[in-house]
Amino acid sequence: MIAGHPICIVQLPHKMKFLRLHRAPFVLLAPALLAFILIPRANAQQNRITRPVDNLERVTLPGNLYPKATPANDRGRVSPSLNISPVTLTFAQSASQKADLDNLLAAQQTPGSPDYHRWLTPEQYADRFGIGQSDLNQITSWLRGQGLTIVSIARSRTWVAVNGSAAQVEAAFQTELHVYQVDGETHFANATAPSLPAALAPVVESIRGLNDFRARPLKRAPRFTSTTGSGNHYLAPNDLATIYGISGAWNAGINGSGQKIVIAGQTAIDLSDVQQFRANYNLPVNDPQILQVPGSPPLQIIKADLPEADLDLEWSGAVARNAAIIFVVYYNDVMSAVMYAIDNDLAPVVSTSYGSCEQETGSADALIFQKWARQGNAQGITWVNASGDDGAADCGDAQNPGLSVDVPASIPEVTGVGGTEFVEGGGQYWNATNDANSASALSWIPETSWNDSLADGTPSASGGGASIVFLQPSWQAGHPGVPQDGARHVPDVSLSASADHDGYLVYTGGQTQVYGGTSVPTPVFAGVLALVNQSLQQSVSGLGNVNPKLYSLAQTNPGIFHDITTGNNIVTTACSKRAATCANTAVGYNAGVAYDSVTGLGSVDVWSLVAGWNGGTTVIPPPPASPTVNLTLLGNLTSMTAADTVFLTATAMGAGGATPVGAVTFTAGTTALGSVSLTGSAGTATATLAVEGSQLAPGSQTIAATYNGGSSAVTADVTLSVQATGSNSNGVPAISSGGLTNAASYRQVFAPGMILSVFGANLASSTVTAGSVPLPASMAGIAVTLNGQSVPLWYVSPTQLNIQIPYETTVGVPATLAIDNNGQVVSSTFLLSSAAPGIFSVPQSGAIANGLPSGIARGQITTLYLTGAGAVTPSIATGAAPSSTTALSALPAPILSPVTVTVGGVPSPFLQFVGIPSGLVGVLQVNFEVPAGIAAGTQPVVVTIGGHASAPANLIVIN
Repeated sequence: MIAGHPICIVQLPHKMKFLRLHRAPFVLLAPALLAFILIPRANAQQNRITRPVDNLERVTLPGNLYPKATPANDRGRVSPSLNISPVTLTFAQSASQKADLDNLLAAQQTPGSPDYHRWLTPEQYADRFGIGQSDLNQITSWLRGQGLTIVSIARSRTWVAVNGSAAQVEAAFQTELHVYQVDGETHFANATAPSLPAALAPVVESIRGLNDFRARPLKRAPRFTSTTGSGNHYLAPNDLATIYGISGAWNAGINGSGQKIVIAGQTAIDLSDVQQFRANYNLPVNDPQILQVPGSPPLQIIKADLPEADLDLEWSGAVARNAAIIFVVYYNDVMSAVMYAIDNDLAPVVSTSYGSCEQETGSADALIFQKWARQGNAQGITWVNASGDDGAADCGDAQNPGLSVDVPASIPEVTGVGGTEFVEGGGQYWNATNDANSASALSWIPETSWNDSLADGTPSASGGGASIVFLQPSWQAGHPGVPQDGARHVPDVSLSASADHDGYLVYTGGQTQVYGGTSVPTPVFAGVLALVNQSLQQSVSGLGNVNPKLYSLAQTNPGIFHDITTGNNIVTTACSKRAATCANTAVGYNAGVAYDSVTGLGSVDVWSLVAGWNGGTTVIPPPPASPTVNLTLLGNLTSMTAADTVFLTATAMGAGGATPVGAVTFTAGTTALGSVSLTGSAGTATATLAVEGSQLAPGSQTIAATYNGGSSAVTADVTLSVQATGSNSNGVPAISSGGLTNAASYRQVFAPGMILSVFGANLASSTVTAGSVPLPASMAGIAVTLNGQSVPLWYVSPTQLNIQIPYETTVGVPATLAIDNNGQVVSSTFLLSSAAPGIFSVPQSGAIANGLPSGIARGQITTLYLTGAGAVTPSIATGAAPSSTTALSALPAPILSPVTVTVGGVPSPFLQFVGIPSGLVGVLQVNFEVPAGIAAGTQPVVVTIGGHASAPANLIVIN
């Protein structure tokens, strides 16, 4: 049972001023359900470590040597002090667990089954398919005994990660780590197979991290002129939407809202590149959320990886433009980012554009990746991966010049995405000029297989072929066109991938580039799956392994796919001059009717896929009439001087609850002042522009805001009086030393979305509290910006402001706060962390401020409120609060994990609710259970979010 209880937050001196009364969700559980959650359940697993661990009795682990770490490339031992991290031990499943998981994965994709689309949590996966806690304890105890440090333990109890010096790692696993020179790069790897005590052999399957060879980004270099075809057409987001029917989904209101996509990466990025890409093509403001995997080395920009990260983030968000894009990054090891994203169940779709050929990956690593994919599928996660850019010879080198495919795409539980290329012939498929969104495509364009190898002088073609590691899955067996050779074949689907004809526009490194390769259609297809998931959100929170469904749809509803029947992925890999048995032989496959090992099932019409996923109609509806939009314009000043700044806020409200998208243009007479993208939700969006008085002519000025995204252009205006000179009678505003603090804790720690208190003098001429949400951009002539972005206001007074830090603010780089008090400006610079939790408490006692009785018994549920939780999902506009109609499960919650609460140093065994309740802005509510076994009296409460701990607040525990 769920009930709402009114909570009154007291208005405290020098604290954030809340609305006087709001209703916040306080979750009550029926006694039977409460008992089920609180009563410990027995482990389902049998203990498989049945004898003492003896370091002298060892077992060698097969498949744990990297194929390119050969004696010819060996340059000797590494330094004993070299830090090796992470080294991950993957645990083996018992035969019964493997069979049980096979059955579950099949049932989860079988309509009518009791388990159909019933996804597991990581903890449920652990109880059913992980190792037992006793076995885990013995393994971690042995690892610590070898001097290794435990970095993390999987929530699913399927792996443990450690680090240590090379000497410690060598001693623990009785191997040698050597330096290797391969393809002009220096790496380390184990020179001999690792071993473990025989007692651990039943539960440890393989070891990852004994080398630093990494998957490569699967992108093709930028090209600015076509080398094939006619003309220089480059793909903007709306071009792709027209060609592949994505606009049909958008017209039906399916744009990614409420969905999440993980992009896995291994480099830092410059967030401004993604922001500029979205601004260039009039996409709504929607910054990706950057989540660094705990334990990752400090992030740096890797030049070879930056374009990959940017194009993945930009094009997944260009398709699912309202989805929360989460960039999960582990420095220089993208697969560790994938492992973390799946084990923490971060999103229903995970996209990677990295890979390596099977022959040069090592069978142990390939099977480890499959274990992750199977866990993800059981949790409802779909993993999409690029099929490769070297045609049918994926290794692309003299060591393995023949047929080969790319992993992870070759894993049956992963969807491999290949490449096509447009063939216009004599048809008219493009407008002569671009529209306002830089698009010119008129319709779908006929396609062939992507293969630009001849023009490029190097293998440049859709990866595809037969796996040598993975067997043919049941949904490929007997499917038309799939070779019946017992092997898994890739790709599964394809989309345009040519950098030559026609490449994708990508903003990276501060400029627009044009890229291709299967790297790009992969995040595009991830965005497509987010649209499918949104269309089913009433009953589905994930799709799991979509491959069985795709192959079924290709037979029952073939109109969803564009069957690519021409072209090939035949390439020639040059031999090394020293190779004695190699010949420059062309290898590959031809496209054909139905499935082929070049483009798979073909490309997709997205609206047909969305509409037909569950047997619905696939007739593409005509675009609906653009919604009617009402526009209002307000400024924080009515009179100003040339030295003043006015903040103009245009508010667009869509009819029928549709949220307006696009940009608002501001003008003063015939003078253009600027254009700002709208941002918002729930039918309302705003755009704020700062205008200097020096930009305006003296006298009465009419400022107009114009929006062209509705059924017709709408305009609103405001009149300003511009004086030659002016002054602020209140005096120059000033910020006190140390005057920027967390509004709850007073600590000088800051995070996106946090309520920030600013203390000083002459900050405002009067005291005003916001009376409603969304919060206003100005009050009493006060306006605030952070890095030039308008900041919403909770409360203003001469000595204190309470404001919300925009969620879009970049972490880890200086942020400049500017306060404008009727033309007089003061600024200050500070740094943000990914989270900075502070608990609201009563100043005199330090007790948590929740309006509930001050004393609480052990085992009972109580509530606290905090700010500084960092980025949340689903994302919410800065200054906005969740609607009162939002479902409890859909309220925004921290993207960082885990969220923990301790009372008196003892972890709370149960967090009943963690989220932003309706009516509040930037404030997180946590309902937690007071742990049993702690002493009565005043106990400190600490909340930790993603490793960031709050200052303690007090809780009185009673008997």
